[in-house]
Amino acid sequence: MTRTDDWHIYTGTGQPAAEVDLRTDLPEPPPWRVFRGGPALPLPPGGEHENTRRIGAPGADTSYPADRHEIDMVNAALLLRRPLLVTGGPGTGKTSLAFRVARELSLGPVLTWPVTSSTKLRQDGLYEYDAIGRVHASSARASGVLDEPTDIGDFIHLGPLGTALLPYELPRVLVVDEVDKADLSLPHDLLAVLEDGEFLIRELARVARRTPKVVVHTADPGGSAEITEGRVVCRAFPFIVFTSNREREFPPAFLRRTLQLEMQPPNEEQLASMVAAHFRDASGGSAELIRKFLRRSESEGGLAIDQLLNTIQLASSSGLTSDRVAWERLRDALWHRLSTTGFE
Repeated sequence: MTRTDDWHIYTGTGQPAAEVDLRTDLPEPPPWRVFRGGPALPLPPGGEHENTRRIGAPGADTSYPADRHEIDMVNAALLLRRPLLVTGGPGTGKTSLAFRVARELSLGPVLTWPVTSSTKLRQDGLYEYDAIGRVHASSARASGVLDEPTDIGDFIHLGPLGTALLPYELPRVLVVDEVDKADLSLPHDLLAVLEDGEFLIRELARVARRTPKVVVHTADPGGSAEITEGRVVCRAFPFIVFTSNREREFPPAFLRRTLQLEMQPPNEEQLASMVAAHFRDASGGSAELIRKFLRRSESEGGLAIDQLLNTIQLASSSGLTSDRVAWERLRDALWHRLSTTGFE
């Protein structure tokens, strides 16, 4: 898919765009969204395994034209350096959108932050300090059990949001999944971080005079980063996708700092492309199954894409379809009504 407009960097294919280089193609941010973290860090390698698991294998034959409004909103979020609040029922592709952006624009592994009712900004999103572990390590060293010195950085782990705010030369992609499940305080607590693009690690700030630079763990497997004087300051503001099933209203101040996108249920063409991305050897019978799925989804108030993929997996890897009665009974069981309305 070629660019639909000159200002479009993301075109919605979800396929690697070799002709796009965000170092030169991404316009300068607005003056009020300029961040000066540094030195600039390269994006970590990898991520394609998880991309394939989430959105299927790469290949032009599996791409489909994304909704024009979706493309516009993703590009607006990239250009304005603002998070995207993506709403819709379960299975409309809210989370998948982040992986499509990461693959197309070569933005490395996607960071994910699943939210629950007990999620807190600092210890779950920004960083966690294992004070008890440090005390135990110090005691073990004092008693001679541990020979190696204990460094405070060994006991600090950046969370997904904290990692995304490191001074990467290009934006990291972060999914904050089901943010509407959080306590009402979380959207309020996020405001300063989203606006300032930085945060303070208090435990490192206390020792900054004698230890100004400390290496800490990141949310990437085996990852680490050097923090100066306890402050994390972003350079390229991350591409953040907040997903929501519309279970609650958000405060106006939070909405003012995000762009909002309502995901629409995928049509037959889009579902066929998703199936092709996951099942390269799927038989032509999947087309009829997709049409039946869409009819059932409409009658049941919305089914999730996973329910279709699970059905096709069974149809392509077992001999169940030869027993029509048993197959239809199993298919109906897989296509059960969801507790929420709409697609996922």
